[in-house]
Amino acid sequence: MGSRIKRSTFFFSPAFFLLSFSQFVIPLKGFALKNACKISFNVAICSGNFVKLQDVPQDIPPTVKGFDLSTNKISRIRTTDFKEFRLLEVLDLKNNIISQVDEGAFINLRSLKKLNLNRNKLGKLDAGLFDGLQNLTELRVTRNRLKMVEPSALKSLVSLTFLDISNNKLCENIRPLFQLPNLSVLSMAGNNMRFFESGHLTNTSLQLKSLDLSRNPITVFRITADILPNLTWLNLRGTFKKRQVTWDVRTFLGNVSLLDISELRLSLRYMTSLLASVNSSLTVLRMDKMSCSLAELINISCSIPTMSALQLQNNKLGSINSSVFHLCTNVKDLDLQRNQINSTDEGAFRSMKELKVLTLSDNRLQSVPVATRNLPNLMKLDLSKNKINALHCDDFANITKLRHLKLNANLISALPSCVFKEVTKLEVLKLQNNSISQLNTAFKMYLPNLKQLHLNSNKLVAINHGEFGGLRSLQNLSLHSNQIKKLGMGSFLGLKNLTDIHLQLNMIETEQIAGGVFNDLINLRRLDLSNNHIRYYNSRPLRNPPFLHLSLLETLYIPSQRRRGRSQLPSNILKGLSNLLEFTCRNSQLVWLPVDTFSYTPRLQRLDISSNEFQDLSPALFHPIKDVRSLYISRTRLGSLEFLKDARLGKLNFLQSKRNVFSVISEDVLESLPELVYVDFQGNNFTCDCDNAGFLQWVKENNKTQVFDAYNFECNYPLELKSKKLLDLDTQSCTVNTDFICFISTTCTILLFMAMSFTYHFLRWQLTYAYYFFLALLADKKRKNQQTPRQYDAFVSYNAHDEHWVLRNLLPKLEEEQGWALCLHHRDFEPGKPIIENITDAIYGSRKTICVISRRYLESEWCSREIQVASFRLFDEQKDVLILIFLEDIPTRQLSPFYRMKKMLKSKTYLSWPRAEGHPEVFWEKLRQALLSKDMLDLKPLARGISHKV
Repeated sequence: MGSRIKRSTFFFSPAFFLLSFSQFVIPLKGFALKNACKISFNVAICSGNFVKLQDVPQDIPPTVKGFDLSTNKISRIRTTDFKEFRLLEVLDLKNNIISQVDEGAFINLRSLKKLNLNRNKLGKLDAGLFDGLQNLTELRVTRNRLKMVEPSALKSLVSLTFLDISNNKLCENIRPLFQLPNLSVLSMAGNNMRFFESGHLTNTSLQLKSLDLSRNPITVFRITADILPNLTWLNLRGTFKKRQVTWDVRTFLGNVSLLDISELRLSLRYMTSLLASVNSSLTVLRMDKMSCSLAELINISCSIPTMSALQLQNNKLGSINSSVFHLCTNVKDLDLQRNQINSTDEGAFRSMKELKVLTLSDNRLQSVPVATRNLPNLMKLDLSKNKINALHCDDFANITKLRHLKLNANLISALPSCVFKEVTKLEVLKLQNNSISQLNTAFKMYLPNLKQLHLNSNKLVAINHGEFGGLRSLQNLSLHSNQIKKLGMGSFLGLKNLTDIHLQLNMIETEQIAGGVFNDLINLRRLDLSNNHIRYYNSRPLRNPPFLHLSLLETLYIPSQRRRGRSQLPSNILKGLSNLLEFTCRNSQLVWLPVDTFSYTPRLQRLDISSNEFQDLSPALFHPIKDVRSLYISRTRLGSLEFLKDARLGKLNFLQSKRNVFSVISEDVLESLPELVYVDFQGNNFTCDCDNAGFLQWVKENNKTQVFDAYNFECNYPLELKSKKLLDLDTQSCTVNTDFICFISTTCTILLFMAMSFTYHFLRWQLTYAYYFFLALLADKKRKNQQTPRQYDAFVSYNAHDEHWVLRNLLPKLEEEQGWALCLHHRDFEPGKPIIENITDAIYGSRKTICVISRRYLESEWCSREIQVASFRLFDEQKDVLILIFLEDIPTRQLSPFYRMKKMLKSKTYLSWPRAEGHPEVFWEKLRQALLSKDMLDLKPLARGISHKV
């Protein structure tokens, strides 16, 4: 009876089982996970043939929303296993050996909605087992060893709507299963229940809509209260193994619309009573594999006015005469699969004028039954898996409303040109797995509404001109797994609406696609040419590129061409494919790709060139395809990934490069791929030395990119580390200890700062002195060999604050009275000339230098420079040119910064103005003598009493 009879919601298929890691992976976060776990679409997957975990891994990020731990060897769930997974919504633990779940193991899984514990070894459901799962809506515990469910075991599951506890050993005390307030689907199939009595289950009405009690040895079935007012689906398949049972349901199954009583062995009286209890609501009835009274049961069931779908599989009918279904006037869906039917009377279905779906698959029919011509409203006809060896022009006469026709898996070898002339409204036609070698223009004129045509797995060798000319609405054409050798211009003429064509696993050669064979497929989106005989031996541009007119094509597969020897791709083979998103040419023995191969495909997002013999790839190859998200380059003998640095793949987020020959991965490569979230480098020959230190650090510390199975990477070199784990390599000796360097640098900076602070505080004058000493040294060196003419008798060096003494005392005495020519800076310095040059010229242009020293003088910048230049002339030329006059007494400690002056005063005589207050005439006389003398030593006898040594 088709899919409308099969209850699709009963079978669980978690979302993450639909993921295909061999195709594409996009994890939420990235890092290296142990135990070959993966993260895809925010789901952690730790299952597979090679993963046999004994404990729940602890390195899974707690932000995942799905966690697949199926098919492992986990025996115990501990309290700490899922402690941090507060966002987890789906947890799959099926196919393990779990026999113990610690108390509170799920208490932190507040967001969990689906929990699968199928195929484990749980013996009972303990109290508090599901504490914390208030939001759980789906629980599966099939095929365990459950014998008991403690009364409070399911108390926390207030949101549960689906419970499958089938195929266990429950026999009594199932009351806790009926205490769930929101449960709508309950399966208890395949247990040991002998009693099903409403009085022992609950005292209140339940929300239950679906109840599966199949394969239980029930001897008492009594519903004496309306506890199941919402029940619409009831499965009693194989329930009553004995004819003597207690059956008391009264009228409390009045809303059941789908009833499965297959394999029941009840007497006809009880069967009649059962069907009578659902007489006003039943729409779908399943009676598979009935052992007796089938004809009577068909008549009774077809008398139910509401029943529209009848399933009668595996009943060994053999043949169908005109009386079997003569009362089934209201049936619209009839399923007769696997009944060994080899013949039908012409009037077998004559009374079933309302029939829309007829399933006769998996029988022994040798031709299309004539009886089907009496079904004017038939829309779906399934004749697959029979022994039909020929079709005739009138096989489908009178069924003009037919939309779906299945003739696959028969023995048909040819199609008459007129076979489909009556079914012009046909939309889906399945002819695969036959022996068809000739189409005989069957599709040239008819079937204008056909959208899907499946001709795969036949014996077609050629597609002739206009072969599908009448299929103007066709969207999907499957021709794979034939023996097609010949294609030519016009083979697909008329297929302007075709979007998908499958031509893989044929014998198509290069010449067959070179003549514009695809030019008519202007709306094609997907083309699969894999596993044919297409091969090019050079990369020269083609005169007529095969896909030039397929501007809307999004997916192109041309991998695994079955021709020996290496090959190449013409540089313009992809010309015209401006909207191509996915391209695969894996396993084609390609030795290289021209750099302009992808210049015609700017929108490409997924590229698979694995299993070829490139050895190296040019970065320029990828420049036109900046939008590539997924790149597969496994098994290509690549010796390096350095080409990725300049490939400009800024949007790449998935990279698979397994089983190549590179041994080192540089940090530059990884940094050039900023959006990378998943990489697979399995099976490469890694070198365990400092060349890979940066890669190892990146694997361990990055928080964006997941490196699949990184903990199982093995060393291949050096030999003493062969087979050791790459991530166990100690790289401390390879890297500079930045912490220590920072410590030393900081310490030195602090010490330097402290030293400078102390120096400035205690020795700032010594530093000032040293600075000007150095400048004076430079000036002296500059003038040392110059013979400057003497313009003045003396240069007077003084501070501005002492200028009144110089002008009132010194200048009148020396110039006016004694006639000396003095040089004063405010009067004799040349304007516009650098000050230091004026000072130097004045000192070297005078026979003597008179320094008028005071405290202000010692603090003056320019006075310090003047005395330094003069002192250099004194000591370096060995000439007595310096005369010191102290205007005030200065303690020795204040001279300590001026080391050279202090040293000079210890060996030379100087004049002191304060001490000459009582004898000014003597002071001026001694100064006059100093200006006359050539050696300051001559002043020593005359200076007694007016000078002192410091």
